[in-house]
Formats: sequence, C-alpha cells, structure tokens
Amino acid sequence: MKRIGDEIHLDADEARAGQTLHAMRYVLGISLFLAIAALSAIWISAALSQRTSHGWPVTAVEYALGGR
Repeated sequence: MKRIGDEIHLDADEARAGQTLHAMRYVLGISLFLAIAALSAIWISAALSQRTSHGWPVTAVEYALGGR
C-alpha cells in the first residue's frame, strides 16, 4: 500500500484481500466438457431409440409418413 498525497494505491492482492489461484479456468473447462458429454449422450440415445425394427435409421420421409 502506497500513499501518494490523499490517494491510497493498493496492488491487486491487497485490494482483494486474497490470492489469485487461476482455478476458474479449470472449472470452466471441466464444466464445458461435461456439458458437451451430457448433450451428446442425450442426442445419441434419442437417435438410437428411433431405429426401425430392421435396425436401419429412420429417414426423413419415413418419419414424416409415420413409418417407424
């Protein structure tokens, strides 16, 4: 802490009363990975549940005509 005239100048750690740990980048990275994995699992499971009885994926025409 420096005092220059009537002004008090603090560095970043003194102003926060703590340290910068840079842990937020790991939290954001891990949460981004988990969100992508969860949405992919939902998408893949929905795509697999719409298979026809012979195992082939349903085309847009078959789906529109109700042929599951």
